[in-house]
Amino acid sequence: MANSPFTPGIAAGRLSSEVLDRNFADLHPPLDRHEALVAADRCYFCHDAPCVTACPTTIDIPLFIRQIATGTPEAAARTIFDQNILGGMCARVCPTETLCEEACVREVAESRPVEIGRLQRFATDTMMGRDSHPYERAEKTGKRVAVVGAGPAGLACAHRLAMYGHEVVVFDASPRPGGLNEYGVASYKTVDGFAQAEVEWLLGIGGIKVEQGARISDGLDLDALIKDHDAVFLGIGLAGVNALQIEGVDLQGVDDAVEFIADLRQAGDLSNLAIGRNVVVVGGGMTAIDVAVQSRLLGAETVTIVYRRGRDRMSASRYEQDLATSKGVRIVTNARPVRVVGDGAVQEAEFEYTRDVPNGLDGIGETFRLAADQVFMAIGQKLEDGSGALRIEGGKIKVDESGRTSLNGVWAGGDCATGGDDLTVTAVAEGRDAAEDIHKAIHGGLGTANETPRHGIESG
Repeated sequence: MANSPFTPGIAAGRLSSEVLDRNFADLHPPLDRHEALVAADRCYFCHDAPCVTACPTTIDIPLFIRQIATGTPEAAARTIFDQNILGGMCARVCPTETLCEEACVREVAESRPVEIGRLQRFATDTMMGRDSHPYERAEKTGKRVAVVGAGPAGLACAHRLAMYGHEVVVFDASPRPGGLNEYGVASYKTVDGFAQAEVEWLLGIGGIKVEQGARISDGLDLDALIKDHDAVFLGIGLAGVNALQIEGVDLQGVDDAVEFIADLRQAGDLSNLAIGRNVVVVGGGMTAIDVAVQSRLLGAETVTIVYRRGRDRMSASRYEQDLATSKGVRIVTNARPVRVVGDGAVQEAEFEYTRDVPNGLDGIGETFRLAADQVFMAIGQKLEDGSGALRIEGGKIKVDESGRTSLNGVWAGGDCATGGDDLTVTAVAEGRDAAEDIHKAIHGGLGTANETPRHGIESG
């Protein structure tokens, strides 16, 4: 493992605590009140706003920005939370440059969009700084729902169901709730323990019980959950890691990028976290970018991302790619790993140049090596075993547009389910929408499916 004292070239304390604090400071510092008013003033408040269409949770962006502009950020936050209860985290981690801000009329006309993400953070931080939770529960329905997974999809689903008066039990495998937000996001995007603070704030609605250390297929039985609850929602993520079948992956210094990011997020003192002098990252997604950038911030001298296709095919946005290069990360494209070389521990990583062909990808026979004492694999994740009788398609749980699975009474959303992009904001939307469908399915004679809870929001 990366922290082994017997792995040459990998060491802790490459940088002082003071430098690490600066390196891992907030990537986008929050706007103050004056800055928020100036930023809001740039919005055209479009009636048929393309930014709303581009938002997976369909937040009324012109409305909340107008509310900020008129000095009512709490009202703006309510507009956001009505659609996205994790709007605070999404304001920090959403790739707004490829979603709402890319669609902004100002971006099209001036190449400088309204700062929607930072404005959203201003509004949500303002409301979350208050003592009271903005939503109250409807009268108790007597219905019980099991939510498996305390990530963005599961938390969004649980909150909406609790708001409707249902009792919710959230089962999660990790020591802390939050899922990707707690364990998988780069530290400089969500500082000061915000992920846990947001979970605690969300749970303030009441009616949600969280049980940690519970995993499907490891003491938690899906059939029993179905029997004991009126509905079950699966937001279990993709906890399995894709394996790379090449020589040398068992050498010391070859590490899983997802696990490393999780360790970094939970580290009390970053100066105790070991990092290589020469780091190579295999992959082209957000995990690859996050582990590469953070390796540099921890003091790695050289960090190289190697991706098997062209840069335009990387799933990480161009903004994130440029962020990596601005931190000194080198990106090498059209190259695939051949083997990892070393005597017990990593010394080099060998790659073969590639080219796209009609049927996929071909190696061209030309190889090169990179000096490495640490190699991170960021080649994607997969669904763990334990899905039982659920229909699986493309390595994910098959769901319909409402999140219903092939099993009666079971819904799913987030990374584990078929659907949209693997983003926090998309997971929130899927959890929210599944909760609406669950509510309608189990509501029975308690009223109409579109009944509005006390201080709640409309169904649909």
